[in-house]
Amino acid sequence: MPPRQSAGRIPPGRPQLHTPTQRVVKPPPAWRATLLAPVAAGLATLCASTSLTGVVTGASFLGYVAVAVVLVACTGLVLRSVRAPTPLVGLAQLAILLLLVTGVFSNHGIMAVFPGPAAASDLNDVLSAAFDQIRNGFPPVDPTPPILCLITIAMGLVAVLVDTLTVAASAPAATGLVLLCVYAVPASLSDSMLPWWTFVLGAAAFAALLAVDGNHRHQRWRNRDAPGLGASPAAVSAPAAVVVLALVLGLVAGTTITFVGTVGRLPGSGRGAGSGTGGLGINPFTSLRGMLDQGNTVDLFRVRGLGNDKRLLRAFTLNTYQPNVGWTLPPGPMPAGYPALNQQLPAAPGDDGSAESRQIQIEPLNWDDVWLPTYGSLRGLQGIANGWFYDPQSGAVFSERKQQPPAYTELASLAEPTKDQLERVKLPQTLGNPRDYIPIPGIDPRVIGLTHEITANTSTVFDAATAIWRFFTAEGRFTYDTHTAPVADSDALTDFLLYGKRGFCEQFASAMAVMLRTLDVPTRVAVGFTVGFADGDTRLITSQDAHAWVEVYFGPDLGWVSFDPTPRSDGRGYVPPYLQSGSSSSDSSAQDTQEVPSVSTTHVAPSGVGDIQNSGGGPGGPPQAAPAGSAPGWTSWGLLAVVLAAIALSVTAFLATRSARRRSTVARWLPLAAASAWLLAVVLTAWLVHWVLALALLVLTGVGLVPAIMREIQRQRRLRAIAAREPGAASAAWAELRDECADRGVPIPSTATVRTAAQQVAHDNRLDDAGKDNLRTVVGVIERSWYAPTGTVDDPGFVPAFEGLRESLRRNAPMSWRGRLFPRSVFRR
Repeated sequence: MPPRQSAGRIPPGRPQLHTPTQRVVKPPPAWRATLLAPVAAGLATLCASTSLTGVVTGASFLGYVAVAVVLVACTGLVLRSVRAPTPLVGLAQLAILLLLVTGVFSNHGIMAVFPGPAAASDLNDVLSAAFDQIRNGFPPVDPTPPILCLITIAMGLVAVLVDTLTVAASAPAATGLVLLCVYAVPASLSDSMLPWWTFVLGAAAFAALLAVDGNHRHQRWRNRDAPGLGASPAAVSAPAAVVVLALVLGLVAGTTITFVGTVGRLPGSGRGAGSGTGGLGINPFTSLRGMLDQGNTVDLFRVRGLGNDKRLLRAFTLNTYQPNVGWTLPPGPMPAGYPALNQQLPAAPGDDGSAESRQIQIEPLNWDDVWLPTYGSLRGLQGIANGWFYDPQSGAVFSERKQQPPAYTELASLAEPTKDQLERVKLPQTLGNPRDYIPIPGIDPRVIGLTHEITANTSTVFDAATAIWRFFTAEGRFTYDTHTAPVADSDALTDFLLYGKRGFCEQFASAMAVMLRTLDVPTRVAVGFTVGFADGDTRLITSQDAHAWVEVYFGPDLGWVSFDPTPRSDGRGYVPPYLQSGSSSSDSSAQDTQEVPSVSTTHVAPSGVGDIQNSGGGPGGPPQAAPAGSAPGWTSWGLLAVVLAAIALSVTAFLATRSARRRSTVARWLPLAAASAWLLAVVLTAWLVHWVLALALLVLTGVGLVPAIMREIQRQRRLRAIAAREPGAASAAWAELRDECADRGVPIPSTATVRTAAQQVAHDNRLDDAGKDNLRTVVGVIERSWYAPTGTVDDPGFVPAFEGLRESLRRNAPMSWRGRLFPRSVFRR
């Protein structure tokens, strides 16, 4: 008797194998696989570049970065669509970046954009100026042309690398290290934390980049076991543990260790002793060529105790001249100065202690530097911290690190020698040169000849200095300008004195100091501030007052005496009594008709490059004309309107493709309209940078559309012949059908028969029943026409069948954008 089976138990039998249901996966649209990766790579690069807002003033540089990223992405997209080798794509992207930099930051490119020897020299000067600004300045720096050029090149290279890793190498995760390096640079240079939103943008863009790659991998592994699912929990958690440990160690190190490459701490961790505080400073450098870019006006000092006594406020002096460059500090460390806090300081040259001491209160407002500016001959300082030192030889008070000092009181002598005292020092100088103020070798003989011509009738140091001073202010027909004149001579000093005669205080002071050195007169360039302007019972000094002038040595009894050769007219200048009494009325009127110089935020730029910087001149300076390559004022509003239209068209096209199975004619053209709007937005953006760049984009676009235009012309010619049922209409239909299949990536071999080809067309393009019926009609007409004596088409259903066949192809095998823009049928001919 068989055993009883319990209720609900399945009787034993042949085991059944579980067969998973095979899901039909619809492949993603072709445009998604083609465009998403480079677009995500470009957005990641652009979002990472926002970190530079921590070290560069404003956000204007983002426009340059955006143009570079778009050019790199479009170049890669075009070349990869025609299956160009990866090394060739990278080289082409670098070449496009070079054309961009040449067209925007050089005025000597061949056909405006192609680099040549002159353009290479321009770019070398621009990059040298950028590195000088970085080396001598401190963040945040102004977006001068050299800085913009450096940012464009650096972020363009990052864009090429990120695009290659994401698209060509299919390794977007590897771009994390590259993008992290982008953040590391401003984080190590900025005195404060970078803006929080730049980290949010960067993290979101990088996450989107990984999501794009993850989506592709998900599509690839959807019908098979995903890798790693069979691993043990320990194996799965090990990478997560490593990531968590690395994050914890990084946060702890960033909070506690601040002496390796950074000066800031995480929020809430307090300020370190070495952390910066923000503010402005001035660079220890003067140039003979360049551009004046003062930036925004910033209050630097409030001074009490001067009354109506107008004096120049000295920060430091420069005694080393580099031919064809300018004046700098001597190489090596700072001199061994005397502690400057609350003690009697050594007397400066020319101060015998007999003159009255003045107490001057100086309150720094937004000053952060290693220099502590002072007036006259310093005798003592109060209110400063330890770490400040005084060098009586240079007359400078300095520290070993940048800091923002508190309000301090200076005890100084403001006495000045008389004209009679100065005229007692004869030429040649017989009092001996102080250390480090020896004559300068290698000066152009033309400069020496001009100096001797100007001082031919002088016999004293004062008369020689006054003659040169008067030459700059009245007789030499010099002009103040925020740009030096175009280069006419390879020697910068000769070019300024004999040809250009145009510049600001750096050029005037540098030139006069060199000319006096050729006469064996000890001379140096002082850098500091003009008198500012009265504000109640105080004087307010701003960044617009930064200035350079000349100090001439008249021996240990008289010391260093100031001569300011730069013409000025705004009332902030100071003409000492010994020059007032020796100046004629014509000299004074000449001074009153000239402009005011400044040196505070001067950044060196080669002649011709500064015209792309759209900024006004200094106080009293002439307004700068609009750049030659700038777009009209309506361009910005037009760009905004086009971008909004492009976004609306893109969203509409996306929704139309998602919701409509049978796409209408309007829906088919929406993606093309959106792409055209984005192209117009890119062109307008390029126009805002420079018209040459916009022209280059239009030319590249026109060249890229040539294959599509050729294909469309051929298609329309054949369709007209088919619609009119002309002789050869059947051959035109067959040729058009072969090209339609080739453009879709399923070419028909030329050796295949008509019926064999028809079977391939129906299978490879997944034609529906209506399409197959139309295909039979078309094939029958083609066969009859080929074998008929006349070769004509006499079937009235031929034209509607061919149009129905094309419509079936559009429904069941939609053509990718690659097939539309770069049809394979054009390249196979």
